[in-house]
Amino acid sequence: MKNRETLSVLTAGQMKELSSAVLEAIPANLSANTAQYWIGNKKKLQKVLREALGVQPFFDLIADWEAFYHDVFGWNFNLSEIVIPEKKSGFDRLVIVVPSITPQFLLNKCFNKCSELFTTWKYTDASLDEVITSDRSAKNGAYAIWFRDRVEADEEMRNISANQIKSQNIVAITLEERLLMELKFYKETGKHLDVSNITLCAGSRNDDGHVPSVYWFGVKLRVSWYDPGYHFDNLRARVVV
Repeated sequence: MKNRETLSVLTAGQMKELSSAVLEAIPANLSANTAQYWIGNKKKLQKVLREALGVQPFFDLIADWEAFYHDVFGWNFNLSEIVIPEKKSGFDRLVIVVPSITPQFLLNKCFNKCSELFTTWKYTDASLDEVITSDRSAKNGAYAIWFRDRVEADEEMRNISANQIKSQNIVAITLEERLLMELKFYKETGKHLDVSNITLCAGSRNDDGHVPSVYWFGVKLRVSWYDPGYHFDNLRARVVV
């Protein structure tokens, strides 16, 4: 993974020349209707220009995650070459998971960072990395996934157990992803996720087969667990695309 500090950005002079080149590419006889179409569809125009320049279609979101990892963990990542999955309607929360570059693995690092920022509790005295296995890991490289952008876990997944999720081949959130989502949301808003419900992290398992869960209870973030066959209305996974 490249350190983003090794990359240089365009200079003010290059920006001026590039802007001039783009303006020169607009034909003088462009119809008024076509001009008005692009004026009214600026985001689409930005997408076309970025693709023509070889820029990631989700450049702003990627840069936001680079800034998050720098500000929260002090890590510098260049994520410009990361593959972003196709975006599905209704799934607007991008989460980018990176390898830990400290002696601690990412999962325990995330929980400890939560503990620095607010009160936390977890069901085990052991390091989470020692007892949790997840369906996805960034140990071999960063990856990106989409979730529904909600405070509460997916209502569509209420009353569905981890066993049912597995049997239906539903891809669900891991404990690492849920803790990263908590940190990112807290840094953005100063608030917390799952204040009324519980995220079932069905993409992860404890070493005894139980399924970790995360929720906000009173004044603390709690990492607990449930039997993989257990289900009720307020226990809900978050679906991944």
